[in-house]
Amino acid sequence: MNLSVAVDTISLAQSIRDGETLVSASQSFEVGFFTPGNSNNRYLGLWYKFDPSTVVWVANRKNPITDKQGMLVMRDDGNLVLLSKNKKIIWSTNSSRVLENPVGQLLDSGNLVIRDNINMSSDSYVWQSFDYPSDTLLPGMKFGSNLSTGFERYLTPWRSADDPSPGDFNFRLDIHGLPQTVITTGSRKVVRSGPWNGRHPLLQLLTISLKLT
Repeated sequence: MNLSVAVDTISLAQSIRDGETLVSASQSFEVGFFTPGNSNNRYLGLWYKFDPSTVVWVANRKNPITDKQGMLVMRDDGNLVLLSKNKKIIWSTNSSRVLENPVGQLLDSGNLVIRDNINMSSDSYVWQSFDYPSDTLLPGMKFGSNLSTGFERYLTPWRSADDPSPGDFNFRLDIHGLPQTVITTGSRKVVRSGPWNGRHPLLQLLTISLKLT
């Protein structure tokens, strides 16, 4: 049984241990450790508070923890770091931007962010989970490539119900020519949507297709 922390933030020298969670202010989303399906592995994930079985984001998809001794900490360099019982780094936000007073916060949108403790503006975010989606696009997320930096946000399904590691397919926005959503495997496009109009119904339809593939 998870023990929810009374706040939605994690600050310097604080930690979230397996069995504890952060909950967004509106009680909509929760961050903590979970075991998917019939697996014995543990993952740091984000799910709907009212439906913990619906996991919308996983931190350590490629590197599971094999016991219940994992711990999420905020380090002095302003990064959230997931540690094993031997203090081995399992996953990190790995941001190079430094804040004097960093805090991690789970927002009501389902976005886990690292920001300045005295600045609530999104301008102070040095890292956010919305930039690294798993298999779910939540309202407010950006999708596709940043034309200035080339940074791309795309969806990748779980390998199976027991294994959230990235599957073989990706759901992306192809901006070559008229923008269109595509499902790819490697460099090969296997599904095209036609011109992308930015509306969510089409995106939801293709997301369902991706999950079922």
